[in-house]
Amino acid sequence: MTHQVKYDFSGRVALVTGGASGMGYAAARNYAEAGASVVVSDNRRDAMDQAVEALRAEGADVTGVPCDVSNEEQVKNLVEEAVHRFGRLDFAYNNAGIQTDATPLEELSTDLLDQVLQINLRGVLLCMKYELSHMVPAGRGSIVNCSSLGGFVGVPGRAAYHAAKHGIHGATKSAALERAADGIRINAVCPGIVDTRMVADMKDNEPEVMDEMIQTVPARRLGTAEEIAAAVMWLSSDASSFVTGHALAVDGGYTVQ
Repeated sequence: MTHQVKYDFSGRVALVTGGASGMGYAAARNYAEAGASVVVSDNRRDAMDQAVEALRAEGADVTGVPCDVSNEEQVKNLVEEAVHRFGRLDFAYNNAGIQTDATPLEELSTDLLDQVLQINLRGVLLCMKYELSHMVPAGRGSIVNCSSLGGFVGVPGRAAYHAAKHGIHGATKSAALERAADGIRINAVCPGIVDTRMVADMKDNEPEVMDEMIQTVPARRLGTAEEIAAAVMWLSSDASSFVTGHALAVDGGYTVQ
């Protein structure tokens, strides 16, 4: 059972990419429940609008801004819209990403490779670039990048995905060092196998692979979006005020075996 820790983010502003469902939506909801104003972004406009409506129905101060994180102009606009709407930017959870079917490297198309790297790695770098452009002058901020257990280990057939997630670790560490003295912290959360839409697709398309993966998790279960969101809240909050450049595994023990 997930135990809800109470944070007070009143008067602060959070931006969540990939916020229409799964871990992004859970984090957006937690930010809102802590009193923050929230910008929910997703490239799926209808799903994003539904998420915003659901959060508003719960009393959240939330707005939606559609964005393809691989497009620099859209990312720039996203961050500018967040600051224009709410006047500041305190937290960012760069969660948007994609998963693909397992493919041996020699069969991986260049188009698919480019798509995975553009969204999962370039997208995180672009988000940090424009988030920091507002956080640095303000002298405050906490960024959490969504990596994966794939940032620590390899899995057959996942070369592009794991390359991107390993890259997030390097980008997180380097950016954190650049801004450690400026009141800005940058960390990564690294989910294990979590019961989200992306994993549901894997269950449908590769059930044998999914069963085998669950058996490799010491906890012998899937994680939940709420468990990942809880880690994001801690990394965002002052409770982790001396933590920066860290990649936090939330994976039921997978990567410590």
